[in-house]
Amino acid sequence: MTPFRKWLISTLIVLCLWGSMSSWVIAVDPQSASITLGAKRLIHHQGMHTTGPSAQLGSDGTLHLTWGGEQQEDRGVFYLQTPLEQELYPAPIRVSPPTTPVATLHEPPALAIGQKHDVYITWTSPHPKANGKLFTSLLLLSRSLDGGHTFLPPVRVNDDEAITNHAFDFVAVSPNGSVHVTWLDSREGKKDPATYASVSRNQGANLTPNLKIDEPTCVCCRTFVTTASDGTVYTAWRKIFPGSVRETVVARSTDDGQSFSPSVIVGHDQWIYEGCPHRPATLGVDQHGRLYVAWYTEGPDDTPGVYFSYSDDQGQTFTPRRQMNRSKGTFPDHPQLAVNQAGQVLMTWEEQSPVRREVVVSYSADRGQTFSAPQKLNTKKSKSPAVAVNNDGKAVITWLEQIAFPAWSTVVQPIELSATQTALAKTK
Repeated sequence: MTPFRKWLISTLIVLCLWGSMSSWVIAVDPQSASITLGAKRLIHHQGMHTTGPSAQLGSDGTLHLTWGGEQQEDRGVFYLQTPLEQELYPAPIRVSPPTTPVATLHEPPALAIGQKHDVYITWTSPHPKANGKLFTSLLLLSRSLDGGHTFLPPVRVNDDEAITNHAFDFVAVSPNGSVHVTWLDSREGKKDPATYASVSRNQGANLTPNLKIDEPTCVCCRTFVTTASDGTVYTAWRKIFPGSVRETVVARSTDDGQSFSPSVIVGHDQWIYEGCPHRPATLGVDQHGRLYVAWYTEGPDDTPGVYFSYSDDQGQTFTPRRQMNRSKGTFPDHPQLAVNQAGQVLMTWEEQSPVRREVVVSYSADRGQTFSAPQKLNTKKSKSPAVAVNNDGKAVITWLEQIAFPAWSTVVQPIELSATQTALAKTK
């Protein structure tokens, strides 16, 4: 049964049980945190069919965006950088060469920025030896060493020759400049793929031999990777346990990606699902090492929900999961989370119903202790939000919105984050 069909069945359950579920919903203190919304910017794609965006926000306020797009059967990776508050955005540049197009538009390319004006983008490209075989791809990494003005030819991340899928990737840059990539890999030919990782220590010129972190992994829930200020690397994915139980798990590396710890279950959702929900987790770390996680699940009672948790011991244990969505008549979906060094947490997700599709945001200024009530951002039907924050209290949420039917445009929403005395005190 698909997640949407489950929603149709479970809506009545949600309505009936809402009172008993109220203790699961995250604490809201409307006085503790606030956000100031700036003027929206629109990117029209001129008839191109696109993925949702991936976003990063530099310390200088530069917005970096990337997405996949298709026009007349030509699929490519596109990138744009601009000062966040600039009124008119420049035209995007194409990153992917014609010989390495994008394999699918299921997910946007992954995007990371370093501390030396370096930009990294990963995407999957059709396997050149597929000969019609489905679900086959190569994983590629392209890099810019001049602040995103030009990109070098892509290098291949997966080091095997198997004609199979290497996909659902993510990329992050450590404080020491190491570029970490994680993905799902089917090279061993098993029913379910494994989670793999590789690292570049020379700004993406080449990568280390691929490392299998764990298996079996849900076949289409994207991996996520992030790094802490002390160099610890964290990765998340949805692992399959006996009985088709799907759990969000996290593993860590304290040796710059050479090895990873055994995976740790985050929410203990006990979600039994015969298939892949196509809904990944997201991570963030503040300067004190608190690791934040947001994810989607329907377990254990087949009720859709987006959840939040954190860890203060490098991902060895996690706080009890806390429900973020509060609407009584919608299907919450695709949560995304971003955290800066001060522990300001911005979380966004979709709220769907048979007649509408909205993007909402919730904010915590006290390292995830309390959150503002979810606030709607969109005007027309919307989907695929992405979020980024920097250490100066600036943030951005960007998503696809059907401004003029049937076309979809990318909306960029600049945000200023307030800081409470509690949050400030904890950063000293």
